[in-house]
Amino acid sequence: MRPHEVKNEPWEYSLYIPNDLRAVTVSRRTLRLVLTMHGLTRLVDVAELLATELSNAVRHTKGPAALRIRWSPPGTLRIGAWDAEPEPPEPPAAFARGEELEEGRGPALVRACADVWGWHPLARRGNRGKYVWCELTVA
Repeated sequence: MRPHEVKNEPWEYSLYIPNDLRAVTVSRRTLRLVLTMHGLTRLVDVAELLATELSNAVRHTKGPAALRIRWSPPGTLRIGAWDAEPEPPEPPAAFARGEELEEGRGPALVRACADVWGWHPLARRGNRGKYVWCELTVA
C-alpha cells in the first residue's frame, strides 16, 4: 500500500499517555503519522484539533490517559480519549461572537467539528474514569 492510498479495511491504534504535558504533542504527532500512512491526509488538521481537545484531559487529571484512533470502512474515523477522572465532560457551549476563551472551549470545538460525539463512564480494574469520543465521516 502506498502512503496516500486509503485501505478499505478496519484498523485501530491505541496510545497510552502518561500524565505529562508533553503527551498532548506526542499524541497529535502520532495521530498525524497514522492518518498520513493510511492515506487520510485530508482529515489530519481537524482530527489533530479534535484529538488535542480530547487528550487535554492529561492537563486536568492526576492519572494516566489513552488515545484511541479507529477507522471503520467505508469512511468513519473515531477518535477517543480515556482518562481516570470519572466526572463527565463539561457540556459544550456555543461560542459568542468575538469571544476568545483560553479554557473550556474544548467541548464546543468538538461539537462544532465532529459529525457526532459522546462519552460514557468506565470502570476498569477497580479504577473509575470516562471515555470521550468523536467521529469524522469521509464522504
